[in-house]
Amino acid sequence: MTSIRRYLNLTLAGVLIVVMALAVTAAYLVTRHEMEEIFDAQLSLQARIVSALVDVNTTADEYAAIAEQLSQPDHFARWYDQTDNVVSRVSEPRLYFHEERMLSLGFWDAARRPVLMGARWNEAGESFPPPPSEGHRWVDYDGDHWRVFSMPIEGQRWVSVGIRQSFQDELSNKVAIGNFVPLLLALPVLIWLIARLIRRGLKPIDHLSRQVQTRDENDLKAIRVAVPRELQPLRSALNDFIERLGQTLERERRFTADAAHELRTPLAAMKIHLDNARYGEPEALDKAYNGIERLQRVVEQLLLLARLDLNGERPQPQTLALQTLVLDLAADLWPLAESHDQSLIVEEGAAVAVRANPTELGILLRNLMDNALRYTPPGGEVRVAMGVEQGHPWLSIADTGPGIPDALLEAVTQRFQRAADQRISGSGLGLAIAVEIAERQRLSLMLANQESGGLIVRLRWWDAVESNREAVASHSLS
Repeated sequence: MTSIRRYLNLTLAGVLIVVMALAVTAAYLVTRHEMEEIFDAQLSLQARIVSALVDVNTTADEYAAIAEQLSQPDHFARWYDQTDNVVSRVSEPRLYFHEERMLSLGFWDAARRPVLMGARWNEAGESFPPPPSEGHRWVDYDGDHWRVFSMPIEGQRWVSVGIRQSFQDELSNKVAIGNFVPLLLALPVLIWLIARLIRRGLKPIDHLSRQVQTRDENDLKAIRVAVPRELQPLRSALNDFIERLGQTLERERRFTADAAHELRTPLAAMKIHLDNARYGEPEALDKAYNGIERLQRVVEQLLLLARLDLNGERPQPQTLALQTLVLDLAADLWPLAESHDQSLIVEEGAAVAVRANPTELGILLRNLMDNALRYTPPGGEVRVAMGVEQGHPWLSIADTGPGIPDALLEAVTQRFQRAADQRISGSGLGLAIAVEIAERQRLSLMLANQESGGLIVRLRWWDAVESNREAVASHSLS
C-alpha cells in the first residue's frame, strides 16, 4: 500500500486541478452566455438610437455624412441614391479604435433595397442581406458570422446593427484566460500549501511511531504522548496491547521462576537418594522412586499452570449437567479412594445446569477432589454436594482430613504454599490452579474448616441460571 502522505498529496492535487478546470469551464460558458445577452441588449439599444436619428426625410447629404463617418481605412461605407447608383463621398477615413471593424450597420427602404451600408457590409460589390423580420438573428456574410438586430423605422425604413461572432469569442476567451491564468499561477502555491498541511497533519502519527520505535523490549509503560482525537483509539489499542504483552511476559517470568523453584528441591533430593543407593543403601531407591513420583506430579501441575497462564483466550461456555460431570470424575478417582480405604460420595439432589467450559471445569473439580482424597486419612470420606440457591448454582467438596489452620486459609491458594500434612507429596499448585480456573469460569471459590473436622471447599457461580431444571433437560435431550 502506498503511503498516506503520497496518497493525500496526489489525490488532493488531482482534485484541485479538476476543480479548477471545471471552474474555468463553467466561468467560460457562463461568461459567454452573459456576454451574448449583453451584446444583444447593446445591439437593440443602438438600433433604437439610430432609428431615432434617421427617417424618410433624411437627405442625401445627411446619408453622405453618415457614410463618411462609418467608413474605415480600405473599407468604405456607401449610400445609394434614388437611381440605385452606388455613391461614395468619403475622403480620408480613419479608426478611433481598432475594434470598430467588428461592428457595422445598414439601412434599407421598405422594399428591402439598400440605402446605406456600413464599412464591413458592402464587400466585393455585394451588400449585406436585408432583414427578413424584426429581432435578433445570425447572418453569414463575406466569411464571417454576424449577430444582427433589425427593426423598422416608421414603416419606411429598416435598420440593422451587427457585431461579429469572432469578437464575442475573443472577449469570452480573454475572460476565461483572465480567470485561468491567476488560478494556474496559484496552483503550485496551493499544492505546496496542501503538502505542508498534510505533512503537519501527519506529524502526530510520526511522533507516535517514534515513541513506539525507540522503546526497548523492557519498556512496557503506557504511551502518554498527546495525540489528536482521531489517533486516540489507536493509542488506546497500543496501550491495551502493551498491557497484555506485559501480563504475558510477567506470566512467563513467573512460570520460569516457579518451575526453577519447585524443581530444584526434588532433583537435589533424588540425587542424594541415588548417591546413597550407589553406596549400599537399598532403601534409598524407594525414596528416589517417591521423589520421581512427586517430580512427575510437579511437572504435570506446572504444565497445566503454564497452559492456563499463557492461554489468554476465553473458550465459549456450554450448558453442562453438573451432576453428570461430577459422576464421571468420581468414577475416574474411585480407584485412588479405594486404594486408601476412603469413601467418595456424590450426594443425590436436584439436577443442576451450569454455563462453563467443560475442560477447564473438569480440571478444576478433579484438582479439588484429588486434593481432598490426598489429605483425607485412610477410612475417611469425601462428600460432594450441589444445588441451586437463588438461581445461582453451587457445589461443595467436604473431607474429613486435618483441615487448614484459619490463619493460612488465604495463603494456601498461592503458588507453592502448603499448610496441611507435609508428609503428603504435592507441589503446592493444586489450589492455585483451582483459583485461577475459577476466576476464568466466573466462579467464587471459598475454603472453610468444618466444626466436625476437615475442610470444605465451596464453589458458587456468579451468573444466575434461570429455569435450571429445564436447561438440564434441554441439554440432556441434545
